[in-house]
Amino acid sequence: MAAMQTNTRTLRFMALAAFTSMASMRVCDPMLPALAQEFSVSTGDASAVIAAFAVAYGVLQLVYGPLGDRLGKTRVVIGATSACALFSAFTALAPNLTALVVSRAAMGASAAGIIPLCMAWIGDQVPYEQRQETLAGLMVATVSGMMAGQWFGGFAVEALGWRVAFAVLSLLFAVAGGLLWRQMRQVAAQAAGSEAAAASAFSMRGYLASTRQLLAMPRVQWVLTVVTIEGALAFGTLAFVPSRMVEGFGLSAAAAGGVMVMYGIGGLLYSVFARRWLALLGEHGLALLGAALIAAGLLLLAWSPVVAWAVVGCFLAGLGFYMLHNTLQTQATQMAPQARGMAVTLFACLLFLGQSGGVFLVALSVDRGWLVPVFTAAAAGVVALGVAISRVLRRRNAAT
Repeated sequence: MAAMQTNTRTLRFMALAAFTSMASMRVCDPMLPALAQEFSVSTGDASAVIAAFAVAYGVLQLVYGPLGDRLGKTRVVIGATSACALFSAFTALAPNLTALVVSRAAMGASAAGIIPLCMAWIGDQVPYEQRQETLAGLMVATVSGMMAGQWFGGFAVEALGWRVAFAVLSLLFAVAGGLLWRQMRQVAAQAAGSEAAAASAFSMRGYLASTRQLLAMPRVQWVLTVVTIEGALAFGTLAFVPSRMVEGFGLSAAAAGGVMVMYGIGGLLYSVFARRWLALLGEHGLALLGAALIAAGLLLLAWSPVVAWAVVGCFLAGLGFYMLHNTLQTQATQMAPQARGMAVTLFACLLFLGQSGGVFLVALSVDRGWLVPVFTAAAAGVVALGVAISRVLRRRNAAT
């Protein structure tokens, strides 16, 4: 019972760190038009602040995975959260776009050690039968963080100045890191017997060998491939939805950030009904329905003549994304149990490298007025991806 209460408190503080991490990831989405105006660049050029975060976030997963397996996931999450507090403060003081992009990359490199290792920690602590429900609970925090980041980013641009948003994030990171550090100290004896016992000297040869072994596993190859495509199609387009709302419907940055809250509400709705929908549809059904809803949302965002339908599109895209993505997350926590930290962070690495590739491609289109056809093509790609994932999961479940 005491161990369960300890895990509950740890998960609660991890949820706060995950909330702030996701808020920091998405806070720049509604800022792009304002940043483009302030620094006298195009919206596509300003999107470098998003791509830099995503690239650094993805690449650094290759470091945090083995580090979490060796030093303890909680300890690494504390260090990453503290670094985020520092670099978020630097971001608030950035004097030009170049400094802003560099500081955002540093934030992404630090934030990379939070959500994936929280997922891996859940994989260590929670039986597989209860894991999707527990991950859905963590998703409440991450979705809420996404909603808060997108709304507050737009609000700060309109009312407070975009620098205030990063100052607030710095404070939240500091609080989350402090709470986790205090919690770890309170259970130091228990941690010494569990996570800390796994600590050992780092070996580059051993790390590369372990990575090769993971990448040679067919299940790992499949999960990493589909999550890369998902990141490009779904996350890559998400970053430009506020720009679509501003330039396509004439909304302010604050209003565009408010509309993006509907994306998060769709994710929260999924998290509430995750167990029921999983029992009704199965993992393969959730993946297929999720892809269909993402596609419907993207098509509404692309072709809707009025803002009301675009708002509905945001909601459907959010609901569908979390149906699809949480299914993949659950697969990621089980694809290599013997090296779960490394496996989950590889999953996150490919997700955000896919996102950065998607952001780069969409950035090329947004300055040319091609956002509508790009959203349409992404919708078609998501449907094909959902069908492929559903078929694999159906065969796997039948075989099991």
